[in-house]
Amino acid sequence: MKNAVLSKLFNQMADVMEILGEDRFRISTYRKVARIIADIPDDIETLLATGQLAKIPGIGKSSLAKIEEFVKAGTITAHRQLLTKIPTTLLELLTIPGMGPKGVKAVYEKLKVTSIAELKGVIEAGSLAALPGFGDKKASAIAKGIKFLETSTGRIRLDQALEAADMVSEFLQELSGIKKIQTAGSLRRCAETIGDVDILVAAAKGKQVIQAFTDAQFVQEVLAAGPTKGSAIIQTATSPVHVDVRVVSGKSFGAAAQYFTGSKQHNVHLREIAVKNKLKLNEYGLFKGDEMIAGRVEEEIYQKLGLDYIQPLLREDRGEIEAAKTHSLPELIQPKDIKGDLHVHTNASDGNCDISEIAWAAKQAGYKYICITDHSKSSAIANGLSAKRLAEQIKTIRKLNEQLKGLTILAGTEVDILADSSLDFDNKLLAELDFVIAAIHSGLAGSREKVTTRTLKAMDNPYVNCIAHPTGRLIGQREPMDIDMAAVIKHAVQTHTALEVNANPWRLDLKDNHCRMAIEAQVMLVIGTDAHSTAGLGLMGFGVATAARGWATKANVLNTRSAAKIKTWTKSKRP
Repeated sequence: MKNAVLSKLFNQMADVMEILGEDRFRISTYRKVARIIADIPDDIETLLATGQLAKIPGIGKSSLAKIEEFVKAGTITAHRQLLTKIPTTLLELLTIPGMGPKGVKAVYEKLKVTSIAELKGVIEAGSLAALPGFGDKKASAIAKGIKFLETSTGRIRLDQALEAADMVSEFLQELSGIKKIQTAGSLRRCAETIGDVDILVAAAKGKQVIQAFTDAQFVQEVLAAGPTKGSAIIQTATSPVHVDVRVVSGKSFGAAAQYFTGSKQHNVHLREIAVKNKLKLNEYGLFKGDEMIAGRVEEEIYQKLGLDYIQPLLREDRGEIEAAKTHSLPELIQPKDIKGDLHVHTNASDGNCDISEIAWAAKQAGYKYICITDHSKSSAIANGLSAKRLAEQIKTIRKLNEQLKGLTILAGTEVDILADSSLDFDNKLLAELDFVIAAIHSGLAGSREKVTTRTLKAMDNPYVNCIAHPTGRLIGQREPMDIDMAAVIKHAVQTHTALEVNANPWRLDLKDNHCRMAIEAQVMLVIGTDAHSTAGLGLMGFGVATAARGWATKANVLNTRSAAKIKTWTKSKRP
């Protein structure tokens, strides 16, 4: 899809214009268009061809013309012209932590720096520290940022960020004088990947808190340490993570939490509302003149702005502010709403527990049911079950259900969608199962038409109840299939087929935008952990957060229902 490339081009145009000090309004417009394009789940080319793109708020005639030019010619003239105004290597500087467009503009104009290598040179020479607005501390922080960039693998998964946040938060909790601790940034919003972890602390003695944090044993490298903020690279069990700790006063804690949680677009929209009401909103509070009228807690900020409280998961400026004005925000799904897990593997295929072990763990987790969905025979690498082995497993499950109390085990399968669009098991065997999920595991690099057709034909099968991890992506490792998600969602409605929100943080598939698209089309979602161990059952929260970011409510998710109601829902598709 061309969406990602186009989004990057518009953001890059905004970056160059900001470095050149050009019109702020156009810069803001380009950034907004970049975000809108990145959020659109449909193929931009299709939307353009059908005239739907012109109807999307925020995309004006000028931006539309640039998009059309890119679709036709593969390039944007305005983008090429902007790039001729600066050395191309200058854009590398924007990847350095702490170096935004204003900083790049300063080092370019004052020090003639055009690359990371040249920036390292002026840091070593002391020229950067001497530049107005920088100083020794900032120069040192940028030097460490360069080093981090050179050794970093980039953005991290949600689970990696949470691991780091938990480690630091538990450490800070033991310090004296700590009143509150709150994660912020994209981690608090449960975005699928995180750049750095932000943690807010309410305490009186900020310098002591920062000193303790930067001296902690888990700190690998200190990037910056001041009286109220510390930045460091910490080492978790799985990866190095950039963590920022900020100390704020109790009276401003809510305002700081709101400001540093973001997103940037959400905050800009809120500040616009504040200005219209002759108020000022920043990280210290909401002010009417010199009087602070809100700031201790987030809720009062939204209230004073005439809005219902907006949960962090929704703060992406995707319509949540308008909904908050009209009291129409959804009551988001929560982990407690989940009654069971419909995507679980055992050691019969590639899991590491038998059915009894996974059932016991599910019961301990408070679930009312689980569905055993081991792989089918074509997934040889996953020790997929033959038809005979699956038939035996069904019998085992039925016997276990006679002995178990308080938990129902559903018999299912994760059946492969083969290259010719057929399924790995025949309908006679599938009819014996309580719940069937189908998935593509091979040929993911196939053409858009091929992978889409395979998925649509699988949904046509009366025994397929759900499509698992519909795009097949692995975050940071494997790109999603080039699948026509609009067509998949439309067909899911027509065939009474659910779509999975895979809760594994490597997948989070469907992603949030696709979840919202499915919900608006009235497609049923299933949140499954894809657990291959008892510990894997604990991933459910990641899937719930992703679905909630897509505005999912309890009613939108099948496994908030009882096992009996799921069986009724499943049978309604069968002949």
